[in-house]
Amino acid sequence: MSAAARIGLPRHRLAAWIGAALVLTIFLLPICYLLSVSFKGTDEVLSGRFLPLQPTLDNWRKAFEVVPLFAFLRNSVTVSVLSAVITIGAALPATYAMVRLRVGGRFLPSFTLSSYVAPPVVALVPLFLLLRATGLINSLVGLALVYGLANLPVAFWLLSGFIRRVPQEIDEAAWLDGAGHGTVLVRIIAPLVAPGLVAAGLICAILAYDELLLASVFTYDAGSRTLPVAISLFQGDRLVNFGQMAAASLTGIVPVYLAGLFMQKWLVGGLAAGGVR
Repeated sequence: MSAAARIGLPRHRLAAWIGAALVLTIFLLPICYLLSVSFKGTDEVLSGRFLPLQPTLDNWRKAFEVVPLFAFLRNSVTVSVLSAVITIGAALPATYAMVRLRVGGRFLPSFTLSSYVAPPVVALVPLFLLLRATGLINSLVGLALVYGLANLPVAFWLLSGFIRRVPQEIDEAAWLDGAGHGTVLVRIIAPLVAPGLVAAGLICAILAYDELLLASVFTYDAGSRTLPVAISLFQGDRLVNFGQMAAASLTGIVPVYLAGLFMQKWLVGGLAAGGVR
């Protein structure tokens, strides 16, 4: 008798459970190891053992003493939310114009997507000069503006599928009733693609939340620096405080997991709907 028969499960269900367990293990193993490192001393971290033999809370205590983690965490959340609002506010009308009204033909959508391929380091100098000239250097608003514009190609790619799913006849009926493009976009298209707006906004917020390069260049102090910059501060010239870095990393993961937990209904539903053509 097979193992599936002995436990009373069909073969396909047993295979599904095994596959789900493997996927879950792959995703949870790095988090579990990070949690383990956060309770290890320096010697135990260097030993490479998975579980700590002498667990300690010193890493968690010192992590919050070395840098103001909560201030950096607040900055990260503020910048990510503000940048997502900027991204969606600009991407929705731009996507509508390119997808529905054929603005830019085939060139502009392709150019918009291809611009995301360029490495961000090539834009450091011009962006730095622009932020300094406008007085937005070393500020949360300036950093959010940069992230908001940088993530426009991602939002366009996500929203274009949602807008294409809305029948063209709805727009035409509204035009016959005298509605302009702005009215159609705000009163018809936006409510119909609301799940896509939530999904795209959350993904763009996470991208901004995790970014390090631009934040390390455009911000100088704790009043405007974000959490990825704070985590990098635990790396000294000769010593890397892996335990404290792990504690800070786990602290930074919490808001992302909470956002995914409470918004998974809209995120999964929005991405599933956007994937249908």
